[in-house]
Amino acid sequence: MSGVQDQLEIKFRLTDGSDIGPKNFPVATSVATLKENIIAQWPREKENGPRTVKDIKLISGGRILENSKTVGECKSPLCDIPGVVTTMHVVVQQPPTEKGTEKKLPSNPKQNSCGCVIL
Repeated sequence: MSGVQDQLEIKFRLTDGSDIGPKNFPVATSVATLKENIIAQWPREKENGPRTVKDIKLISGGRILENSKTVGECKSPLCDIPGVVTTMHVVVQQPPTEKGTEKKLPSNPKQNSCGCVIL
């Protein structure tokens, strides 16, 4: 029976409402390892997928999970109910744009303005 308590069944909910999993993970699994698993199982047909662990935020029970924590440290009291699948929400952060590719605003703000004259 302790083997069942040492495992958590987790599914990952993507922003479009689709899921990855559920899959069993030991409670000693780090959040960073969960993120690596998400990257490996990311649906290929979806655009803007994560490239690194830093591109992903995992949210469980309204809390953003830290990479250094284990699943056991992050679980909520609802995880203790046998047969319950824990849902973690996945948010993919877009990498910051490079400074050379940003659009520049016109240096002369009057160039795109209009004016009215009342006579």
